[in-house]
Amino acid sequence: MNFHTMTLVDHDADADTDGTLARLPVARTQAAPRVAMIGTYLPRRCGIATFTADTARSLSAGPRHLSVDIYALTHAADRTEYPDAAATIDGSTVAGVRCAAEVINRSGVEAVWIQHEFGIFGGQDGERVIDLAQALAAPLIVTFHTVLKQPSPNQRRIVEYLLQRASRVMVMSRSGREVLISTYGARPAIVRVIPHGAPDRPFVSNDRATDDRGERRPVLMTFGLLGPGKGLETAIAALPAIRADYPGLLYRIVGITHPDLVAREGEAYREKLMALAEQLGVAGNVEWVNGFLETEELLDQLAGCDIYLTPYLNLQQSTSGTLSYAVALGRAIVSTPYEHAREVLGDGAGVLIDPGDSDAIATAVRDLLDDPVRFEQIRQRAYAKGRETIWPAFGRAATALVEEAVSPLRAPLPAMAPPSGDALFHMSDGVGLLQHGIGVVPDRRHGYCLDDNVRALIAMHDGLHLPAGDRRRWTSVYASFVQHAWNPERQTFRNFMSFDRRWCEEEGSHDSFGRALWGLGVTAHRASGEDMRAWGLHWFDEALPGFERIDSPRSLALAAQGAASVLRGHPLHQGARDLLERTGQQLLLLLEISRRPRWPWFEVVLGYDNPRLPQALLLAGEALQQPDWIAAGLDTLRWICERQTSAAGLFRPVGSESFGLAHTQLPFDQQPLEAQAAIEAALTAHALTGDAYWARVAERSWQWFFGANDRGVALADLTSGRCRDGVTPRGANLNCGAESILALHASFSAMRRLREARLKAGGQLRHAGEEHGGPTRYGAANPTDDT
Repeated sequence: MNFHTMTLVDHDADADTDGTLARLPVARTQAAPRVAMIGTYLPRRCGIATFTADTARSLSAGPRHLSVDIYALTHAADRTEYPDAAATIDGSTVAGVRCAAEVINRSGVEAVWIQHEFGIFGGQDGERVIDLAQALAAPLIVTFHTVLKQPSPNQRRIVEYLLQRASRVMVMSRSGREVLISTYGARPAIVRVIPHGAPDRPFVSNDRATDDRGERRPVLMTFGLLGPGKGLETAIAALPAIRADYPGLLYRIVGITHPDLVAREGEAYREKLMALAEQLGVAGNVEWVNGFLETEELLDQLAGCDIYLTPYLNLQQSTSGTLSYAVALGRAIVSTPYEHAREVLGDGAGVLIDPGDSDAIATAVRDLLDDPVRFEQIRQRAYAKGRETIWPAFGRAATALVEEAVSPLRAPLPAMAPPSGDALFHMSDGVGLLQHGIGVVPDRRHGYCLDDNVRALIAMHDGLHLPAGDRRRWTSVYASFVQHAWNPERQTFRNFMSFDRRWCEEEGSHDSFGRALWGLGVTAHRASGEDMRAWGLHWFDEALPGFERIDSPRSLALAAQGAASVLRGHPLHQGARDLLERTGQQLLLLLEISRRPRWPWFEVVLGYDNPRLPQALLLAGEALQQPDWIAAGLDTLRWICERQTSAAGLFRPVGSESFGLAHTQLPFDQQPLEAQAAIEAALTAHALTGDAYWARVAERSWQWFFGANDRGVALADLTSGRCRDGVTPRGANLNCGAESILALHASFSAMRRLREARLKAGGQLRHAGEEHGGPTRYGAANPTDDT
């Protein structure tokens, strides 16, 4: 198999990547995808471990020869060696699965495939799988080995969460698919039925075994972990009636007692079954093979039996690997009608009997043994059915499943072009800009907010790609909203307004106050008319005293954007200088307090708009001629940019699920606001240093809008100017809100200024779609390319 090997190292709680790990992009390629496979694994003795190994082998040997990294699930007490695994995962702890997810994210795999069964991960019902899935960035594929029609509330929660995160889902039966859709709300488009794989052996006509007297000695067989629910009591109870006609009968029961059962009561269950056989006088007809057989040994045992019995009592069982094996080898099968058996045997490839009915088992077995013609026909049907599930067929289907999951990552990116203003202006009315949309239609229920109208005001000054007449008209509308939001009694801004024009509060958030100062400062410096510039400066001065009581880092960082703009037009403006001084000092103090060897950051958490903090240091350092501030800003900006770059070279912003979690970065949900912040902060750093690295940071952040992201989904539609609200584990959030639309426009404006600066400096920046028909989404703009 085509495996990759690595060492998995757990970090301290406050330690994380220091940026020294490989962060350079993989070259764009259409080579076979690389997959991380997570599950129990050989030499651990369980059915899922065998299935994980067989699946990995089938992918590697399949038509695309996929590369597979094995992550073997283990626990603290497990001393098993896993030489073929890339790493082991302690699936019993949050720290173990989160550490594994971080390593997998860094590895650059294009898909992650989890084998799910209740209990193989830690926590109640194996709920640690949720912590793992939440932290994985690559498209997720999940195999559900058990699909319960009547789950407990916690089991339902786990399955529904995995279905929400998964890009593709595999089940092994049609009934399992139907239950996932009807009971758990799975999206039909992502659920695929791939029957359990099986080995390919030639069909051999049955040569019945004989006893010492030359009489026929029919062999029955059951395989698997012994435990209540397997129906073995019923099968043993059927033996006296069968032996009456076939005295040489042998029933071979192969398998160890379930480890959980052994831990509770030792071998009491096996001993109970043996006592039952003794009581019924058939102990000499039962052979106990108390061991876990390797695959080839198991196949030999199956090939040597006449009839394979699966008398399971649990009719919800959706999968039986040994049933698949028995069918593929052309065995005659007698089974209860559990989900898998009903689908595989229902068309005459076996005999179905009611659960718990020993007389039915005896009758079915005797009828088959008494009718050699029917016996052989059933075997032929079973063998033909098995050709659909042999491992090469399974490998083709599994490869197709992976290709479906990763295909969006490999589509071409468009060339850069200006977005239309249609979507922005359709979200606006005489009051201002509406906040949210349902799909592409504005949603009036949530009304307006100061934050978005400030962003829109800035867009009117910077959006030179928009028609001048539209910009003049809407500048007045957005400015009027900002002006009306001022609450003179409290010396602060309101933020939220309902659609009926009533303010929802008397005092908005500190961040909305800081953002208002940003918009007013930009207006004072960059508005197209002198009167509007004077208006911006007036309201900046009016609001500034009320901001003196605010010291939250993001609020200061946002306000610093406006103060830096004011100083560009009014170099002697003392209020703007004081605000930048306070911002720089506060951020440096926070950096000193929170910094750790691998966490050189201002806070113990990563929130929204993270690049704004180092950008504010850069702006303050430039305006006040503080080189130490500039150095600290560049260092922290580079650190956050490296954290927001995937192993494939894609922009991967800090997901909103991370907010409020100490020293934790989760990949979803990813929002357009974060790409805008990265681009504009990189533009500031590039203006200060001329370093092409910052141009590359901005470029890959821009490409994120068009599919160079962890799900390969395009968020931006340049023709309409719409932008989806983010990247989720399931793909794009289809809503188009004001914040997202404005992030697209602001990002384009920043990219335009950056490219103009690069051209003036004599440099060139290759961008999406400009050569060779455009790059693909996988491995976005190459940060090592200085051209």
